[in-house]
Amino acid sequence: MKVTDTTLLNGRTRRSVPLTKMGFGGAPLGNLYREVTDDDAQAALQAAFDAGIRYFDTAPQYGLGISEKRFGEALARFGRDNVQLSTKIGRLLLDCEPHEVTPEAFVNVPQKRIVFDYTYDGVMRSYEASRERINVSNADILLVHDVCVFSQGSQEQSDAKVRELFDGGGYRALCELKDAGDVAAIGAGVNEWQVCEKLLGLGDFDGFLLAGRYTLLEQEALESFLPLCEKRDVGIILGGPYNSGILATGPVEGAKYNYAEAPPEILDRVRRIEAVCKSHDTPLIAAALQFVLGHPCVKTVIPGAVSAAEVKANVEVLETPIPAGLWSDLKAEKLIRPDCPLPSES
Repeated sequence: MKVTDTTLLNGRTRRSVPLTKMGFGGAPLGNLYREVTDDDAQAALQAAFDAGIRYFDTAPQYGLGISEKRFGEALARFGRDNVQLSTKIGRLLLDCEPHEVTPEAFVNVPQKRIVFDYTYDGVMRSYEASRERINVSNADILLVHDVCVFSQGSQEQSDAKVRELFDGGGYRALCELKDAGDVAAIGAGVNEWQVCEKLLGLGDFDGFLLAGRYTLLEQEALESFLPLCEKRDVGIILGGPYNSGILATGPVEGAKYNYAEAPPEILDRVRRIEAVCKSHDTPLIAAALQFVLGHPCVKTVIPGAVSAAEVKANVEVLETPIPAGLWSDLKAEKLIRPDCPLPSES
């Protein structure tokens, strides 16, 4: 498997959207949890481009505009036509007083506050502001950001944001932008497959950026969502392939699973998965990263990076040869579902 292997997001868009097997996720470059210097950010972006990565994803939320501005500086070097770019709508960044700043998990951010807005006006304002920050005329993919329960705090709030998207004209705005050629594809970037399935019941979406919900530890999306994506020709951009840490670090003390300390049952399951990997002389992190690409709907995976060294490590992990016997042993040990499509079969 090569980073530069390229697959279309789907076969339906008027303008094709080719995605390299590995993309670059821009959240860490918004100073996620810790500050990243401009030099390190640009070095990471340059290393990704030099490695052949041609898909780059960002969002207004990431550092309240920091990530998008850093992407803009890099794209000026790369040439806009040489990459596929996605950004997101749903959060407007408004000027505010110092005590009103809403950094969420990002540090050293501009003096802005976030206002969720999925209406027609909100979509158009957000997209225009993103284009200004990135200094581009368009994005290739525009994603509805975080209408999921994880981000909104409750099922009720998630449902309300989905209703706002459709009743308030946000979906119409996305369709107008796509029909006019301002974007090639529309979708959503969320942390749960269930809301993606709901969105597919309400509109026509080209793809989803799904974080952490199809991994070596979680394959419930095979029940109904991924088969629906296959039927509808909907591509998946897979974020969070390590379930926020444990599939990269292994079952070490303090290992993170879905942004919290991993519970005992998860630690035990990862120990068993890691034992199978070791029996095939394969790093757990390599198996985790490549497993997700076994599903035909998963077109690219976007692990995070904050330095050139981390980018190079990600590339090495993706291109690590994995014996087919590892996957069959994981199935035999009932550590992954028997109906999982596997990299050797795709």
